[in-house]
Amino acid sequence: MPMPPYQIPCCTTGCKHPAKYKIAARWSDGVVHELKTYALCCDECLPAWLLRGRDRQKTCRLTPGETLEPPGVYQLQHGQRDQVLQRLTELEERVLNAANPV
Repeated sequence: MPMPPYQIPCCTTGCKHPAKYKIAARWSDGVVHELKTYALCCDECLPAWLLRGRDRQKTCRLTPGETLEPPGVYQLQHGQRDQVLQRLTELEERVLNAANPV
């Protein structure tokens, strides 16, 4: 689905910042492939939403043939469909490492 031309707000209640990231997981039933969205968020709210998405994904029940990857961070880009959104794996790692220090 292409991004609408207007500013999308962070989905955190009370947050006034625009969303910069999509927290999403690649899902497939073996035929259809798409991103399952967990949140649209700003820089400040990113760590909480990524961790929440990872926790929620663990509770998903899949039917035979379905796959659901752990949620990741994707850069929102106006006018771009989900299939071309850039996954920010380095940012994911920094957030996850900060949340779970060794």
